[in-house]
Amino acid sequence: MSVAAAAALNIPPALAAGCSAQSPAYRIALLELYTSEGCSSCPPADQYVSGLRADGITAQQAVVLSEHVDYWNYIGWKDPFSSKTFTDRQRWLSDLAGSRTIYTPEIFVGGKEQRGWPRGVADVVKRTNGLAAQADIGIALDAAGAGGLAVSVTARSAREGKLFVALVESGVASQVKAGENSGRLLRHDFVVREWLAPVPLVSGGAVVSRTLALPAGAAAGKLGISAFVQTDKGEVLQALALPVCGG
Repeated sequence: MSVAAAAALNIPPALAAGCSAQSPAYRIALLELYTSEGCSSCPPADQYVSGLRADGITAQQAVVLSEHVDYWNYIGWKDPFSSKTFTDRQRWLSDLAGSRTIYTPEIFVGGKEQRGWPRGVADVVKRTNGLAAQADIGIALDAAGAGGLAVSVTARSAREGKLFVALVESGVASQVKAGENSGRLLRHDFVVREWLAPVPLVSGGAVVSRTLALPAGAAAGKLGISAFVQTDKGEVLQALALPVCGG
């Protein structure tokens, strides 16, 4: 990346020699799976999401996030990837749709629930890609190292919204020892390992610059940064993902 290009994206000079991505003029879909290792009906959804790339839905078409909720932890197995943050977000999305029920597995595309998946998911992604982007996102990453992963994400939009940033890991596995999936080896991709507090767009823009600690035992080639801009009414204006440098 050139120094001029880095400056245009407000990327710190230390990151300019790393890897970067800029969102396109069309809208990339945001696909979210709400799941739990304590839920016996969730493994098929995990497998479905893991197979999306092989099914032809590329990173240029859809940013994929697997968000593990915490409300199944009480039955004996604490999902190591679970967080109340994801439970709260799932409840927020459901409230926007006028639903009082949250459950797993549940899939949202562009902030809207997709019942009966996988039927129709690919069509929704395709329709989303046919829309003009309503926000511009830039991601720049330094090479991952012992000191962590230096991340800079910028967003611009003429509309009001918030910038969300997540550290995502694929190729993770758990040997479940209790609960509904006791005895099973569960594998996951696109797992959100760190969720940064959303930053409101001020004067049409937002910047997130952080150095993130890497998950214990994580391979750099399995990590990436995903970002999206979403309005308070749930509309996803744009999304973008970038693997770590050299991944």
